[in-house]
Parts: sequence; structure tokens; C-alpha cells
Amino acid sequence: MSRRACAFGFAAVLGLVVLALAGWNGGFAAPSLRLADRSPNAVPVDVELVLAVDISYSMDPEEQALQREGYQQALTSPEFLRALREGINGKVAVTYFEWAGNFDRRIIVPWRLIDGPESADAVAAEIGRQQTRRASRTSISGALEFAQPLFDNSGYRGIRRVIDVSGDGTNNQGTLVVQARDKVVAAGITINGLPIMLKRPRWSTMDIDNLDVYFEDCVIGGPGAFIVPVREREKFKEAIRRKLVLEIASLPPQPKVIPAQARAPRIDCTLGEQMWQQRWGD
Repeated sequence: MSRRACAFGFAAVLGLVVLALAGWNGGFAAPSLRLADRSPNAVPVDVELVLAVDISYSMDPEEQALQREGYQQALTSPEFLRALREGINGKVAVTYFEWAGNFDRRIIVPWRLIDGPESADAVAAEIGRQQTRRASRTSISGALEFAQPLFDNSGYRGIRRVIDVSGDGTNNQGTLVVQARDKVVAAGITINGLPIMLKRPRWSTMDIDNLDVYFEDCVIGGPGAFIVPVREREKFKEAIRRKLVLEIASLPPQPKVIPAQARAPRIDCTLGEQMWQQRWGD
């Protein structure tokens, strides 16, 4: 058996193990392994990872700086590099974009290969060269819709495809977030979340108390999907590092599969749209 065949055979077994750990209930067909970029020159990697980073006005400048520095430090951390080396291919592909409203998405770092310390340092430096900015509205659904087609011509062929979405608020513009999530998951892509919960919720900023529950029930989905909430500023960078390591190692702390909620959400997934309409009337 060829080395490539062995790799894909192992990937198939790994996928079944993840589904078993996640408690797959048989209510939905498990997403099959689908490789978006089928071009003959696509580079085999363990994970194709899209980092979708919130820059809405509800994120203050300090939070934005912590968030960006957190990704830079996580990508170059010993823990991340160790998880990278232990993969089947020892390589991951990463792209980093920032998002706010439904029409505000900007790629900061296009697809890059990380296969060791030097390439990790280069990607981290590329993230840091861009100026931080803020923009209006929060469209998690728009971020997901923007992220999904990025895999199609990435130039890489990942065993797993993951969208890593951060955010400190609920969806309040664009497609309903559940509809966007279900479309992405149906394409065989996992969505993980980093709900940022550093401020006391206020009506003026339309924050909610249980953003972690919102992310779990309305945003994340796919095999092994998980969240890592951030509740303290001093632990912001640590949370980002932990999440990236788990994504590369494919070892979620509390694995779950949410392809299209089999049960009623614990929270109204249209809460953000309702809050925006009550405040602004549109």
C-alpha cells in the first residue's frame, strides 16, 4: 500500500473515532471526507484552517490587540509546533481574515503552509504587519459564507477542514446564523468557536450573558466541534493557543457533533437580529 493510501486510510479511521467520541446519534448522515481542492498539484496537509477573526466595534482596541497577538503567539508556540510534527503529513495550511458586518470581510493572510518553526514565524509576522481596524455590525453568518469557498482553490488537500470563528456578540446582520452553519457543515467542514466574554453585558452594546451557549447551539458544528470561551483578559492568549493546538491535534476537550441541531437550542438563535431591530428598527 502506498504512503498516500495509508494516510487516507488512517484519516478515515480517525474520522470514525472522532464521530464515536462525539456521541453521534445516527439521526443524521455523517459528513463524508470531502476534499475541496481536487487539483493534482494540491499539497496534502493534515488540516486546512480558516481563522475568522471578529473586528466589530464591540471589540475594544485592547481586545483586538490581545486577539491578534494571541494568534501570533499560538502559531509559534512549542505546543502548536509539537502538535504539527505529530500529524500524518506534519503540515497545515492556514488563512486569516477579519470580519464584521455582512459585507466587511478582509483577508489579512492568504493561504500559507506551516510545516515548521520558520514558516510559523513567517505567518505570525505577516499577521502582525497589518494595522488593526474596527467596523460596524456583526455577521457571523457572513463570515461563515465567506469562509466556505476559500477551501475550494486553496492549493491544499486537507484531511480535515476547519473554520475557527471568534466573536464577542451574536449575529445581527445577513443570513440567519443557523442556516449558514448548516450549509457549511453539510459541506464536510467543522466550525469551532472562540466566544469572547470579557465585558459585563450591556444593552447599548447588545452583549448577552450566555454567549458560550449561543456559540454552542447556534454557531459551531461538524465532527468534534467545540468552543473555548474567553472570560478573562489575562487568559485571552492562552485560550487561543489552546484552541489552535486542539484543532491541529484533533483532540477537542468535549467533542460534539452539531450538523443541524437535533434538539431545540437552549437559546434563541435569532436573538441578535431581534436585539438590533428593537434598538434600531431595521
